Amino acid sequence: MIFIVVKFTVRPEYSDTWLDRVSEFTEGTRAEPGNLWFDWSRSVDNPDEFVLVEAFRNSEAGAEHVKTEHFKAALKQLPATLAKTPEIVNVEVPGTEWSKLAEMSVPG
Repeated sequence: MIFIVVKFTVRPEYSDTWLDRVSEFTEGTRAEPGNLWFDWSRSVDNPDEFVLVEAFRNSEAGAEHVKTEHFKAALKQLPATLAKTPEIVNVEVPGTEWSKLAEMSVPG
């Protein structure tokens, strides 16, 4: 799978509406056949920072993602709302699911 984490620092005036602004992008990506997950979180330390954790079944699915209309629309619309260029980690890992954290297994 292609596993991606992106940190977005948005301008303060867009922080409270960020998730609404990215809703079409989020819904469109989640509907892609090769998408495994596409989840947003907000930093507890910086209210202007949002973290996107996303995964695609394989590199072909990732390549198809960047060709979609919702991806192209996000590239046009979102930069004006950002305080700085997003930071990304993009790696290929085996499997297509989350693994269990054995050290914190919940008893039966």
